[in-house]
Amino acid sequence: MGLKIKLFILTLLLVTGGAVATALADKGDAPPLGGAMHEFILQTPPAPAPDVTFSDGENATLGFKDFKGKVTLVNLWATWCAPCVKEMPSLEALKKAHGGADFDVVTISEDRGARKVVDPFFEKNGLAALPRYIDAESAVGRAFRVRGLPTTVLLDRDGNEIGRFEGGADWSGPDALALIDWAIKGGTPKPDTLPPVQKTP
Repeated sequence: MGLKIKLFILTLLLVTGGAVATALADKGDAPPLGGAMHEFILQTPPAPAPDVTFSDGENATLGFKDFKGKVTLVNLWATWCAPCVKEMPSLEALKKAHGGADFDVVTISEDRGARKVVDPFFEKNGLAALPRYIDAESAVGRAFRVRGLPTTVLLDRDGNEIGRFEGGADWSGPDALALIDWAIKGGTPKPDTLPPVQKTP
């Protein structure tokens, strides 16, 4: 085989390989986990969110099935948790800018004092967009096997956990927005398209 033919075949392989990679990225098979999201822990395959309820702080109880149809970012936090307090403005900004028919932010307080401590915190910090959901008995935290606060879990439209981030993050930053946009477009982490990852506990 001549040198020109070999070079032509090599070029063809490189071009078609790039096209396949682009197609996979467009399909959403490979989640963008760069930059600030490099510690995001994928759940492969996605697993159903636990069948557990939490309160709106008044008379209603909700479960994660109530948010099906939307990609949902579930943030477990507490007023006494410094990283939680630090990331709360970014969650507020995320909710204001992107909350809607396709996406929602669900903030669930693990404070034992419930609305008695949550309401003053929200008012002091000017948090008007975020919900004030309460899990005073830590049932949600236990169901998700949370190891510390804050923990933020990303659910797909069917209520399955895509993965989670343990610790504080900038949820209105470009890296988080890229991951959320990937999920909204139907991205699903698939073991055969990803490098080995740490599964959630």
